[in-house]
Amino acid sequence: MKKVIFVIGVSGCGKSTIGKLLAQELNIPFFDGDDFHPESNIAKMSNGHPLNDADRQGWLETLNDLAKKQRTKNSCVIVCSALKQKYRNTLSKGVESETKWVHLSGSFHQIFERINSRPDHFMPSELLQSQFDTLEIPTDAIRIDISLSPENIIKKIKHEIMTTSEFGLFGLGVMGKSLCRNLANNGFKIAMFNRHVAGVEEDVAKNFKAQYPELAQAEAFDNISAFVNALQQPRKIMLMVNAGKTIDYVIEDLLPHLSKNDILIDGGNSNYTKTKERGDYLKTKGIHFIGTGVSGGEEGALKGPSIMPSGDAEAYLMVKPFLEKIAAKDQNNLPCCTYVGPEGSGHFIKMVHNGVEYVEMQLLAETATILETLGQNPDEIANTLASWKDTANSYLLEITTAIFRKKEGDDWLVKKILDKAGNKGTGNWTTIASAELGVPSTLIASALFSRYISFYKDERIELNSNYETINASELNITTQEILEAYQFARIINHYQGFKLIAEASNTFKWDLNLSEIARIWTNGCIIRSTLMEDLVEVFKNTTNLLTNPKLIDCIKQYQPAIKKVVSQCILKDLTTPALGESIQFFNGITTKYASANIIQAQRDYFGAHTYQRLEDTSGKNHHTIWN
Repeated sequence: MKKVIFVIGVSGCGKSTIGKLLAQELNIPFFDGDDFHPESNIAKMSNGHPLNDADRQGWLETLNDLAKKQRTKNSCVIVCSALKQKYRNTLSKGVESETKWVHLSGSFHQIFERINSRPDHFMPSELLQSQFDTLEIPTDAIRIDISLSPENIIKKIKHEIMTTSEFGLFGLGVMGKSLCRNLANNGFKIAMFNRHVAGVEEDVAKNFKAQYPELAQAEAFDNISAFVNALQQPRKIMLMVNAGKTIDYVIEDLLPHLSKNDILIDGGNSNYTKTKERGDYLKTKGIHFIGTGVSGGEEGALKGPSIMPSGDAEAYLMVKPFLEKIAAKDQNNLPCCTYVGPEGSGHFIKMVHNGVEYVEMQLLAETATILETLGQNPDEIANTLASWKDTANSYLLEITTAIFRKKEGDDWLVKKILDKAGNKGTGNWTTIASAELGVPSTLIASALFSRYISFYKDERIELNSNYETINASELNITTQEILEAYQFARIINHYQGFKLIAEASNTFKWDLNLSEIARIWTNGCIIRSTLMEDLVEVFKNTTNLLTNPKLIDCIKQYQPAIKKVVSQCILKDLTTPALGESIQFFNGITTKYASANIIQAQRDYFGAHTYQRLEDTSGKNHHTIWN
């Protein structure tokens, strides 16, 4: 992978000398940033006046253009003071993942003497203090002590850039392996670690490396110390291990080998409350923590997932080039990866993503069951679902269509699968978080409990024999009505999911951007869909999608169908909990005067919990002696 190596530091630190020697050693072009200053800048400094940001902007953009142009041909070395982080952001814009920073560091006294010993240096030594005052020390650079000899400086830089790995991945399960290949395919030099368990997990990383040619330059480890020491500092390590206690054990195993400002990225499905706790704990150790949701499954992790990082915003900038490079791209070719917000928020929205996913899966399962009840075989169900692609397309619709076409022998595979649905806990967490925040995510709870009911297989068989059921094949509904009921329920599902995110954002003061969250869910993730693409624009103007004029029209159009489909299914003893809950919730959320007044009266009767009165706008609480 071609690299742009910026050698930076205050004037007089030896940037030009080291830059030339480094370029010669690596046999790549060298450019001195000072040669690209406009005459006005040189004259200003020669007259004893420091440059301001306006003076520097055009110069930095020129060097950025140079970097991008050179990157297409070969690696190169560019020397430039680049004292502020925003200067470095300008220099690396568009080439972030290919940029390497080398910071030549020395004391004021050292550099002052150097400048005074060089009569040809255009900047008066009196301006050196302004350079030190301006310097914002980079945390993502290779730091070099200028007291070393030039030979040793070049040797150290070359070792860091050419030998050590840029990014580490800890844990080679299905997702971990796919992310490794994704990183390698995007030109990153990576280090991979998997534990050694005698007779169970032996040489996992080594064997994985040998399996794929794109991993030829990757380094494989089963020793933690060797793995950590193989990484450039500050180290960037992504943890892809099971959520829960395993994460804590891994962190404790890594800590003795880490250095200040190293970065750990938790890419698993961790509980957002635990992510916050881990972030606070690691902060006391001087280690940055980036809690990151990753969606897309095995294929997404390999070809481009949706990535939801959160935590220390400055630390995120150091891992941003890696995560954005491997992420899926939206319809505008922007990465489906964005800094979400403070620690815990990334895993929170991934949790909600999975809750919405539970519902989308349940709705398709219910829809397919209705179509089967109408007499369609799996091929016909697949054809019906495929015909919906123009108006209701989604990744889950596509894979469900493929599932119904798959045969094993002369019969369809889907008919041979045991009807007990598993779960890994995120739907449970979403339901709990909804209850804790007081948000009615009723569809997520319904989809979760439907999975729980499915697990009672033996009891379902026993109870089925005790009760008569109506012949459901006499359903009086059309496939168009089923489609419209499905679309209605999906809008309600997305309303509830984003409502939960919005309430969490307000409660925890995360300041989440719903439009940006929708955007990174338009590709790479499991719930990507044309509806999600529409929501990117919807959430630019509102946090409540049910107030959007276009969606109001859709709801009104689909409302008769959802009522008919659900009522027909109830009358014919066909189970459609998520479809049914969508219209029940909608009726509740659009009811101007609810039955909650009776609940409050009951609470006041038996517990003196008080109530408020409609005509009393003061908010005063009232109590009645009811008997």
